[in-house]
Formats: sequence, structure tokens, C-alpha cells
Amino acid sequence: MMAFVAGSGSLMMVPLLFFTPVPSWEVWKIILLSLALHTGYKVFLIKAYTHGDFGQVYPLARGFAPAIVTLVGFLFLNEDLPATATIGIVLILAGVVSLAWRSKNGTQTPTNPHAIFYALGTSLFIASYTLNDGLGGRTAPTPSDYVIWLFALDGISIVAIALWRRGPALLRPQRAWAYGAAGGVASTAAYWIVIWAMSVTPLGPVAALRETSVVFGALISGFILKEGLGWRAVIAAATVAAGVILLKL
Repeated sequence: MMAFVAGSGSLMMVPLLFFTPVPSWEVWKIILLSLALHTGYKVFLIKAYTHGDFGQVYPLARGFAPAIVTLVGFLFLNEDLPATATIGIVLILAGVVSLAWRSKNGTQTPTNPHAIFYALGTSLFIASYTLNDGLGGRTAPTPSDYVIWLFALDGISIVAIALWRRGPALLRPQRAWAYGAAGGVASTAAYWIVIWAMSVTPLGPVAALRETSVVFGALISGFILKEGLGWRAVIAAATVAAGVILLKL
């Protein structure tokens, strides 16, 4: 499914390449690094969902990324850590710890540690590619030029991995193609907007607001996927979202 989503996004961009200037070497360096980071993100996310529920993996992967960026800036780049950011980090950590445990037969048991490892690894890739793509959108002549070339190439690696794992059967017509195409349209349009926004306003607030989607993830988990995480997961995800917002106040 990840291959269908990313592959569809790439196919949609191919016709636009004929109307988009070839990037300079400065932009190519950013694109190549981003392609590697996006591939790592996809692989880790797939592994995380293999071992954990959507309602736990998604908030862990998404909500922790802004906290990582803030802590790295404080510890290694001599950036200030205001009181609101400190409170934000505490809220994020509280929500993450809560999501790392789930109720089973009336007792609290830890999530599969592999799910936590891969979800937090995913958050590292998210933090990295967000910063890199924000730079790319500003370095290219226009954000759209950067997005078109990035997404035209983005699906190649994960499609190659899927073909290696699943073989030619992956290419047979199937219903998953339609779901993948819909996902490709949605993800491409959404991230296009994100890169454009990061080109006209500071990166931090855009990245932070983007990660408040953890609340929607918790609601989808509970009311659509019926994963049984309940309102505790919604509250925990809302706590993470509140922490993310405080990071950028």
C-alpha cells in the first residue's frame, strides 16, 4: 500500500516535469538527501505499523518529532528553551508515555517495544526531512518546482522495495491500486501545502501545527478502526498536540 501511495504520487508529477525547470545542483543536493530521508521514514513507518496499532504508532511518530527538533536546538545549537517550550516537552513526553501503554483485560501492559522503537525512529526521519524540505522549498526558484521534482522521484525507492519483497504480483490490477491512488493524491496535495507554507513563514510553527493531526489519528483509531484504545488515547493524543503547540508559542 505504501508503494501504491508513493508510486501514484510520483506518476501524477511526471507530466508536470515537462513544464518545470531542471533544479540547480544546490537544489539537487537537498532533493537527494530528502529522498533518502523519505525512504527511511516509509520503511520505519511500515515496520512500526507491523508491530503496533495505528492509534499508538501515529501519535508517537508524529508528536515526538517537534520535541526532538526543540531539544536538539537547546542541547547542541545553544538555542533558548522558554518556559512554554519546557512545558510543551513535558506534555509531549506525558502523552507519549501514556500511549506506550495500553489496557488489556483490565491491566496496563506495555506496547510491543518494536512498535515504540520504529515509531520513535520514524519521528527522527520526520523531523529531519521536514527541516530539509523547508530548506528546499526556499532554495528552489519556487516551492512548486521543488515539490514536483521531489515527488516525481519519491516513489521509486519504495516501489522497488515492494517489488523486491512481493514480486511481479504487485503489478497485477487490484482494488488496492484505487486506495493507493486516493492516498497519493491526498498526501501529495497535503505535503505540497506544507512545503509552500514553510517557504513563506518560519518552519517551526508549520511543523508544529502539522503534527496536531495526532488528535485526528486517535479519533480514527477509536471510532473507525475500533482498536479499543478508548478515550484515554484521545486524551493522550490531545496532550501531545497541546505540547506541540506550546513548543512554538
